[in-house]
Amino acid sequence: MKNTIAILLLIISPIMVFAQKNGVEINGWTNVNTFKCTNINFKNSPTIYSFTGNQLPNLQLQVEDFDCKNRIMTADFRKTLNSEKYPVLTIKFISFSKVGANRFSAAVEVKMMTVSKKYSIEFSEYKNSLVGNKRLKFSDFNIVPPKKMGGMVYVKDELDLFFSLAIKD
Repeated sequence: MKNTIAILLLIISPIMVFAQKNGVEINGWTNVNTFKCTNINFKNSPTIYSFTGNQLPNLQLQVEDFDCKNRIMTADFRKTLNSEKYPVLTIKFISFSKVGANRFSAAVEVKMMTVSKKYSIEFSEYKNSLVGNKRLKFSDFNIVPPKKMGGMVYVKDELDLFFSLAIKD
């Protein structure tokens, strides 16, 4: 019964997958299936983040560190983000404030390739981590979603950015 409940929680709330550790995922859709690309080095990072004072996190993520668990999809993802010319995806926290019990609001700047966009993201505290997500679009960053097989298979414009940051008790 416990295992069934745990599986249901993971299905209902994919953001909980990151509990008690760092993680950044970019999830997307094609007209055929879904994909999930995880930044492996950030996931394995032992960094503990603090949101007090003037030192807010500035995450520098190597595009080459994203793994989509499918060699072709990973290569396409890296090519779409032009990882050779623009090797870093940046998530910079501009402001951060508490808005309720275990609820926080942050202004972040996401930079992909040469384009930066500001977003407001809600976070929740869960098992010594702050977890949040935001729906973005490739087109927000002047990126054309890839197409394969003459356009028969295409990536949709929307992406979900999920992340978790380990915090101090």
